[in-house]
Parts: sequence; C-alpha cells; structure tokens
Amino acid sequence: MTLTEPTSPATDASWIEYLAQGERRAGALPNRGPIHYTPAGQVHPDILDAYDEFGFYVFEDVLRPEELAEIRAEVESLLDRAPYPTRDSPLDRHGRPAAGVGMPKNPWLMAPPLSDPVGGTHLNHGRHPVKMAELVPRADAPAEVPYLLFGCLAMMESFVRVYGHPDLLAIAEAVNGPDFTPFNEALFIKQAGLGPSVAWHQDGQNHWTSPDLDGRTHGFNFQVQIYGSTAANGVWVLPGSHRQGKLDIKAMADAHGGSDRLPDAVPLLCRAGDAFITNRQALHGSFPNASEDPRVTVNFGFHRYQSVIDQRGALTARGQQYDAKYVRQRCRAIAIAIDARAQRFPDERRFVYEPFVGEEDANRFGDDASHALLASCYLNDLAI
Repeated sequence: MTLTEPTSPATDASWIEYLAQGERRAGALPNRGPIHYTPAGQVHPDILDAYDEFGFYVFEDVLRPEELAEIRAEVESLLDRAPYPTRDSPLDRHGRPAAGVGMPKNPWLMAPPLSDPVGGTHLNHGRHPVKMAELVPRADAPAEVPYLLFGCLAMMESFVRVYGHPDLLAIAEAVNGPDFTPFNEALFIKQAGLGPSVAWHQDGQNHWTSPDLDGRTHGFNFQVQIYGSTAANGVWVLPGSHRQGKLDIKAMADAHGGSDRLPDAVPLLCRAGDAFITNRQALHGSFPNASEDPRVTVNFGFHRYQSVIDQRGALTARGQQYDAKYVRQRCRAIAIAIDARAQRFPDERRFVYEPFVGEEDANRFGDDASHALLASCYLNDLAI
C-alpha cells in the first residue's frame, strides 16, 4: 500500500470508527478476567473453554505493582541504550556502547518508523502476505526504531522473574500438559508515534498438514503489558481463526478491497500489568502506532512437548533438530526462572514444573551456569 499522511489516523473518520467497532466487539466477548482456579487448585475450566473457543484470553492484574515498576525501569533503560541511528550501530543515541553489543547475534530488530517491515515479503517464510498501510513519520523521527528485542532472559532479570510467574505457568500447564516446553522470548516494542506494524499472519509453521492438527498444536504466546494495550497500538485477533487451519490471508484482504482493516477482528485491550494468551494459529497483527501511547510487551510462549520433539526448527533456530537432549536443555530456562522468582518473591506460591522436580539445586538462578544457559536461549528457540 502507498504511504499516507502522518495525521491521517487522528483525523480519518473511518479509522476512528474501525477502532470503535473493534472495541465494542472485544467488550462483548466473555474471555477476560483474573486468573482463577477450581477448589481443587486447577485452572478454572471456563478460562480454557473461552480460550479454545476464541483463541485468546485477557488476564487482568497479573503483575504486582512493584514488579511492574521494576520491569518498566529495565525496559526504559534498555530502550535508551538501543543502537542509534540504525540496528547495526555499535553506539546508542548518547554515544555509549549500545545494549547487546558483543552478544553472539544482534538481538535488536529495527525498521523505519510507522513502516511495515515484513508484509508482502518472503520474510518469515512468507507468512505475512498482505502489506499494511504505512504512514509518513514526523520530520525529526530516527531512521530506524526498535520493534523486537530478543535475548531478554540474558539482559533483564525482571523478564526472567515474569517468565517464572506461577499463575502464567499454571496456564501453560493447563493448556499444554505438565511437560510443556518453551517457544521463545522477546520484547515487542511500539513506541508512541513511531512503532512499525506487524502484518496479519498465523505463527504456526510445522504442522498445518498434520492429520493430528487441532486448535492447540502450534502452542501460544503470553503478552504481558508494561504500559497497556489499546485498539490503536495493540494486537488485533480474528476470534476463532485458530480452528480454521491455514487461512488465505490475501484472499481475505482482497474480499474487502485489499484493505488491511479486517472487519471481524478485535483488539486485545489491556491495562498495564495485564496479560493475554494468544493461540499461535490465530490470525493476528497490529497497525503502525501513530497514537500517543507506547506499547511494550513482555512476550514468551509455550508448546506441547509432542509438538516439538523431533521437529526441525522454523523461523528462529531454523533447521535445528529438536531431539530430547536439545529440548530438555532449553526447558531448563523454565526451572531457572521459577527459582529467580522465588528469590525475589519468597512469599508467593512457587510453581512446580514436573520435568525438573528434584533438580532444584541444579537450576538455581544467579550462578554462572544459569547465566550461561539464559544467555544462549535466544539462539536455541523451539520454533515450529
């Protein structure tokens, strides 16, 4: 699509109405509330039923206020140390060494502000076939802005602690079984007035033609909101699309005149400290963030063990064979994160991750071995 004027989102009546309609549809869905349990201590089935029906669920008040403040401080410090003016710069905007310099692989993904870096390209296996509308940034905008930061388990202790959150891990266990495995971990970054879009896509890669494909085969992502998520800056999802197999996204856009505003999608509306779970098979995407509100999301996902074992890596860790040894080593990050959280919040219930019961002393957070493992995680994802 062609570039449009930077003021158009605030003045375009059709865009304002699209946001309002999406908010109304989202508000009518019964898939929002605190994480809650049965008297027996199991994740309540109404959460799982709603997730299976719609492909996502919004969890309210997941982070403690002090935890939200800690992770926000780390996020803001990292963003202040982002490479400048482009991803390949060794320095930040203050002339200091940029965060991530010296890591085995550059952890930053950056793009021109208000652009669509992947839509209509062959990137990510061509899973983004429709290019989103791009906007002209303000004259003083930087050449590139960050939209993804990998390696967060190595760079942010607060991220590690969120990763070990007992309620979120209880959801992972309820959805994927007690031997659930990681996917990957990253920050999604949508700076106010600058954030690039993420074109409509489905995340799954490996199992679309499998006879055993069901609504949970390709796992899910958690997205924990640091500043909140609105219709203008947040992720939009097509409810129920995770149960429809591989969709023809281009044909869906063409059916509406080539527009990137899919008519039945809904925005994931969250306050700071809320989180949502999104099925990786669900059709989802986000528009460029021309709003005045930033969105930064702590993003991490989990899979069924049987979905990853003996598969070959797709997207990140491409071509890697996911044998039992590889998978178990990657799963150690969960055990270490649980310990990190227990050290910071000793009054909180500690999640019991069944694959590492009895091995707690070998998976303590803070020693050289744990730091080495967490530092390697972004090179060893379980992407399917």
